[in-house]
Amino acid sequence: MDADGGGDGRDEALARGGDAVGDGLTRADRARRVAHVLRGQVLQGAFPGGVLPDERALVAEFGTTRNTVREALGLLRDEGLVERRRGVGTVVVGRAYEHPLGELSGLAEVLQQHGTVVNEVRAARTVRAPGAVARRLQLPADGRVVYLERLRRVDGMPLSLDCTYLIPEVGEPLLALGRERLESRDVFDLIESAAGRPLGSAEVAVRAVVGDPATCGVLAMPGGGAVLAVERLTRLADGRPADLEFIHLRGDRLTLRARLDRVREG
Repeated sequence: MDADGGGDGRDEALARGGDAVGDGLTRADRARRVAHVLRGQVLQGAFPGGVLPDERALVAEFGTTRNTVREALGLLRDEGLVERRRGVGTVVVGRAYEHPLGELSGLAEVLQQHGTVVNEVRAARTVRAPGAVARRLQLPADGRVVYLERLRRVDGMPLSLDCTYLIPEVGEPLLALGRERLESRDVFDLIESAAGRPLGSAEVAVRAVVGDPATCGVLAMPGGGAVLAVERLTRLADGRPADLEFIHLRGDRLTLRARLDRVREG
């Protein structure tokens, strides 16, 4: 009897020198390892027609047992990425969108190639800058800023909640455009076109956090789900800070991607 309870898959595993009993890993460990690889393939659209290989093929590919494969698929199902359909098999039902980190682009600018992007303006007004914000934007302690809060959807699915603080000379021309323009255009695009201020560079920090109930509710995601908390300070071409953003992204629906080159001395 297989320790996994799936003797038919164990023989194939042993034949490939793979998932043998006594390898020091539990079935949960092995399922997690399989799920890591499958998750990447699902999110990259690697399966033609959105249908995963059948269990026997996955057992052979990973050199594991059928129960381990089923547990791995269960992990992906719990994440909302796949589902089992009678007569079809395991199909992809969730996807992730990529945002490159190697260029200064607004999220909406990047996502337009993947679907219809809609920005719901939740707040747009002038406020007194919180102390930490004023310092980052190099404003007086009692300085005023333009505050924008927008919920971004792609093909109807909530993807990000963006809280943006803009220096007055950049933000006030955007407020004058009205909500309709703020809902249909990316902030970076509006800064350069409406405010006439070319952008130069940005400093970005990304942290993985557990979503608080309010944020999860706005993003229509399970409570306690993973959120990518992005803090981005964008500067104008002359080096002045102009835009401080706190962005909360659904961790299950967005992939941050970059190409990094090895720096060698000499």
